[in-house]
Amino acid sequence: MTSLHLRVAIVGAGPAGIYAGNILAHSVSDAGGTVVIDLFDSLPAPYGLIRYGVAPDHPRIKGIVNSLHEMLDAGSIRFIGNVEVGRDLTIDDLQERYDAVILATGAIRDAALDIPGIDLPGSHGAADFVAWFDGHPDVPREWPLDAAAVAVVGNGNVALDVARMLAKHSVDLRSTEVPDNVLAGLEGSAVTDVHVFGRRGPLDVKFTPIELRELGEVRDVDIVLADEDFAELELAAGSSNQLKVILRTFQAWRTRGTTGASRRLHLHFWHAPVSVLGEERVEGMRFERTAADADADGIVRATGELRDIPVQAVYRAVGYYGTPVAGAPFDAVRGVIPNAQGRVIDTAANALPGLYATGWIKRGPVGLIGHTKSDAMETIGHLVADAIAGVLAAPAVDGDVLDLLDERDIAFTTWDGWLALDAHERQLGAAHTHTRERVKVVPRDEQVEISRADTLALS
Repeated sequence: MTSLHLRVAIVGAGPAGIYAGNILAHSVSDAGGTVVIDLFDSLPAPYGLIRYGVAPDHPRIKGIVNSLHEMLDAGSIRFIGNVEVGRDLTIDDLQERYDAVILATGAIRDAALDIPGIDLPGSHGAADFVAWFDGHPDVPREWPLDAAAVAVVGNGNVALDVARMLAKHSVDLRSTEVPDNVLAGLEGSAVTDVHVFGRRGPLDVKFTPIELRELGEVRDVDIVLADEDFAELELAAGSSNQLKVILRTFQAWRTRGTTGASRRLHLHFWHAPVSVLGEERVEGMRFERTAADADADGIVRATGELRDIPVQAVYRAVGYYGTPVAGAPFDAVRGVIPNAQGRVIDTAANALPGLYATGWIKRGPVGLIGHTKSDAMETIGHLVADAIAGVLAAPAVDGDVLDLLDERDIAFTTWDGWLALDAHERQLGAAHTHTRERVKVVPRDEQVEISRADTLALS
């Protein structure tokens, strides 16, 4: 077998892109070849949704960040941030300079909830709220938290993150990396009641036992459950241990009851959203009560019973929608880049040589980190196979892509720049009145300035 010597561009520096780069580096090296890997991201900092899509009170995420850090710090992958492919560079620019391009742009936008009134003022996407409290540089610095009663529609991990952050007291977030503007906003929150709605029953939730248990650990917040939602509820034979833990957690909360806490988190099941109520802004939500379909496992049927719940804000957490890349095919219905096991395909289902996809943009926004790794292994396996088979076209343009970025006056950031920004954020945390691991720098231009300080000093 001829030794491989490849140049590969990866678009998206979240877990999907980093895992793909790491697996590619090892695959080619183990085969006795060499590979140059450039990892592009539109943000100045790496890690994607791990940095900007996970609640700041999740300490276990640190382990994932440490693992991703080690992969990038090993030197086999070059991080190039603050570069948007489709604007600063085109797909053609990349394909001219690399043997292959892997798209790992993920899914950062909210999926639609197509019901009347969903666009009223006071109705928000969960992804937008998560981006705000995670300090994403491209969202407004302020968030309206003037509603006393809030509805969160969805029964996944994101819905619970949103509900927990809305119900939690700001003082209990001071030790996290939450940005100062977010702390200030949460300190003025008027929220007293957060209602989480799922259209199925308690045994069909999509969140994990860990996420659920975290709700019960929030200080001065009561969990409120309705007895009617648990009527005639039994675990099926062969139910998973995860489901058993979830049901035990629910039963413990039902037994405990309420304590008179200043905030309440209500978990509603068997509620299908019908419409958002209000004239000029959100005043409530209308739901239809559902029930289990005796003839179809996991399917619910409508009962015709409508219920109106007074709320002043609504957060839809019904899933994410993929992020397209200009110049690449996109399935607008599924929100993914059409592909066959990672090989990007055209409308006739023909593979486009040298173009690949991995992560949520490949399969849709489902699954955990483990799925992301297996996704990357599949995609990289096909890329390497295509390289061995001679399917990939050699780069037509020689030279470093950084020279092209300089020519276009693009203020790109690097791994060394991230290390400088990381150190700066940690220093801000250490100097804070309430000692914190870090305080995130939010403005994009400030992130870029800190990340490029050494580069500018040398120029």
